[in-house]
Amino acid sequence: MLTIVRTNSQNADFIRLVKYLDAGLAVTDGEDHAFYNQFNKIDNIKYVTVAYENELAVGCGAIKEFSEGTMEVKRMFVSESHRGKGIAGRILAELETWAAELGYSRCILETGIRQVEAVALYKKSGYSIIPNYGQYIGVENSLCFEKVLKP
Repeated sequence: MLTIVRTNSQNADFIRLVKYLDAGLAVTDGEDHAFYNQFNKIDNIKYVTVAYENELAVGCGAIKEFSEGTMEVKRMFVSESHRGKGIAGRILAELETWAAELGYSRCILETGIRQVEAVALYKKSGYSIIPNYGQYIGVENSLCFEKVLKP
């Protein structure tokens, strides 16, 4: 049975999963990894979800305020052995619900063009491609998305 727990970035399972995420991204991002990595610090994220399958942490995601009314989705990951089961979609939906509960009206995110599975997930989940924002403006290997949340 899958359970999604709301927590924060001090959660030990979240910290462990993010280490796996970063290791995978170092490979996919290649030379661009140092650039992206500087924007993925987890020290003070208040809104984190961890997905557990039978008490084993198998996935995570987070949101943090980007601007008034807008949350940014960060640190989405599902362990390789648990992919293809819809877990990432459930984590993302929980993050969107949480953002709406907190009074935010949209979520934005950035992913790399090489993150084929992530791009597919976001499109399938109702996200639309938008012009690159913030630090990603002009970065050719980045794709930015947004989704307007239901109140």
